[in-house]
Parts: sequence; C-alpha cells; structure tokens
Amino acid sequence: MQVIKGYRRKNGKIGIRNHLLILPTVVCANQVCSRIQQKAPESVAIPHQHGCSQVGADKERTHKVLVGMGKNPNVGAVLIVSLGCEVINAAQVKAEIEATGKPVSWIDIQGEGGSVKSIQKGIDEANKLLQKIAAAPREDVLVSELIVGVKCGGSDFTSGLCSNPALGKAADILLHKGGTIVMGETTEIIGAEHLVAAKAVNQQVREKLFQCVKQFEHEVERMGVDMRGGNPSSGNIEGGLSSIEEKSLGCISKAGSAPLQDVIEFADEIPARGYYFMDSPGNDIECVSGMAAAGVHLVCFTTGRGTPTGNPIVPVIKITGNEITAKRMADNMDIDTSSVLKGKQTLDESGQEIYEAIIEVANGQETKAEILGHQEFSISRIGISL
Repeated sequence: MQVIKGYRRKNGKIGIRNHLLILPTVVCANQVCSRIQQKAPESVAIPHQHGCSQVGADKERTHKVLVGMGKNPNVGAVLIVSLGCEVINAAQVKAEIEATGKPVSWIDIQGEGGSVKSIQKGIDEANKLLQKIAAAPREDVLVSELIVGVKCGGSDFTSGLCSNPALGKAADILLHKGGTIVMGETTEIIGAEHLVAAKAVNQQVREKLFQCVKQFEHEVERMGVDMRGGNPSSGNIEGGLSSIEEKSLGCISKAGSAPLQDVIEFADEIPARGYYFMDSPGNDIECVSGMAAAGVHLVCFTTGRGTPTGNPIVPVIKITGNEITAKRMADNMDIDTSSVLKGKQTLDESGQEIYEAIIEVANGQETKAEILGHQEFSISRIGISL
C-alpha cells in the first residue's frame, strides 16, 4: 500500500498541513483577526462578510462552514475571535471543533474590552497554540485516506479537451487506491447532469442529483434572468466555449469513471470513501471553501484562462491545458497538460503526472498558490440580510 506523510489527529483523521486557524465568527471581528495573524505569521485567518443579520438555513450555513473549516484535519489548532453580539454562537462553534480533540481558544472583543486588548490577548493565545502544534509528528499514513476536491474555473476549450479528462484519469488512480474524490459546481453540470446521474449507485442518489439542478434552475427562473453571460462567463465564451452544455460536458470529466456514491449538501462532511458530488455554486472561491469545510485535504483546480486563487487551509494545485496560459501565468500554474493536445503525451500519462503531483503536495511540497499566499475564502449565502 502506498503511504504519504501526514498528521494523525486525535479523532483518527489525517491532515497534510498543520495550520493554526484564526477564525472570526462575524465580519466585525475581521480586523482583529487580521492583526493577530500578522503577529503570528505561522497562522492563517479567514475573514468573511457574514455572522450577523442572518436567520434560518442561511445562518446555519455560515455556522456549518466556520465549524467545518475548524474541523478540517489540515488544521492543528483554532483561535476563535467573536464580537459578542452576533447571531453565530461562538461557544457552540468552539464545542463542535473541540470534539475533534484539537486545541481551541476563544476570545471575545466586547468581553476583552475592545480591539487593542483583544489583539494583545489574541497574539498571546495564538503563540500558545502554535507552540502546542509545533511538535506534532508527521507519520506514515495510507494514500487511501486522502480526500481530493476536483474543480475547474476560468475554463476555455482546452479544459474539456485535456486538463479536465487528464484530471479524471488522476482521480481514477486515487479512487483505485481507495481514496476519495469530491466534485462540486451544480451550475457547471447543467446539460450533462444525466451523465453524472448515470454513474449513481442507486435511484435515490440519481434523484438527489437531479433535484440539485432543478432547484438551481428554479432560482434562476425566480430571478427572471438569463444565466448566459454569467455562465458561461464572457471569459469562457472568449475562450471558445459556446454553451453551458459544452462547458458542462468538459467539466464532468474531472471526476473520472467511478460510481457516484452520494450527493451531499454544501460543506457537509464527506461520509465515506469513493466519489461524491457536493451541491455547490460554480463560483471558484465559494466552491473551494465549501470543499475545505467538508474536509478535503487538497483541491486540483483546472483552468484554461488562468486563475490564481487558493485557500487558507487546503493546498490548491493549478492545472492548465492551455500552453499560452502556462507560459503567461507561470507564477500561478503548477501543471501544464497541453502536451496532450500536441500528441506528445496521452491522457493516461498526463493523469499519472497529476497524481504524482497530488502525492508530492500531500507530502508537504507547496503549491504555487501557497507560495504566493493566496488564501481566498468565501461563504455562499442562501438568504437575505436582515
């Protein structure tokens, strides 16, 4: 069995990074978190716009994503920063993350007496947590424990011709070894959903997938807008994609050929091994954030046009099939699959190259997005602000 080096957490899960996460429960705590992070450079922060003026399922989504980010096994410890009067319950967030066995501290800005005192207290707490996780050993863990998200963004004609199907080959290799693949982007399978559903292990899973698409289409109809121009975007169209169906046919090849085990909600924890579909927006940052909150270890992200975005807690491997993009955005691209289009490499060979990159990144090699400090994070909203 193939092994990698990882961090074994107290709940039995493995991580491939050992981050201290500074987590604001509400937008009002963002600046305090950012200042703490600046003084604790080994930490990562996830500023966001939410946490107040939310009710019902919308509030629960924000809560679930924040907790999921803290529970992700790439996170070794968490510092929660609350304001004190938001709708998100910081004590509950703390309790749910602590259930994983990792150290969690919590400071409250109103309780501490303002921003300056909170920053000072936060720096002290962050340094204590960093000391606690610094000695965490890396040990041999099985590749079968890896959970990899597959995503595409800034697509062009090369995405469907080589980078996405090559990623699908890599996905098949990981799945064959007992690992897990998570594909999202409900908006990106429209017109090809029947092909994804055909892989479902049973009728219930097929119906769940169709319901995701139906619900999204209902929301577009309710708004009374034409999706074209937003998806495919103007950049997609300029890159040679003529319709959402053409884009979707390229998109779905990222997940490979394995049976679809289940359809999960946005940011829901991955229940078992195999191939799963997460109901999520196509928006790059929202989708990757949902995957991170669901527990993926890393994301393979194909892009023909070129996009630099990353994530605070999961490495994002950038893959392109466009030779021009690979050269023009060499700072951001990790893998160039354009050799497939030239006939110099087969899809199987390119997939093997991507799989080997997954193993290297899992073993600690930094992606371009990590090196450049791309730590984009966003929570998908489903309700109005009060």
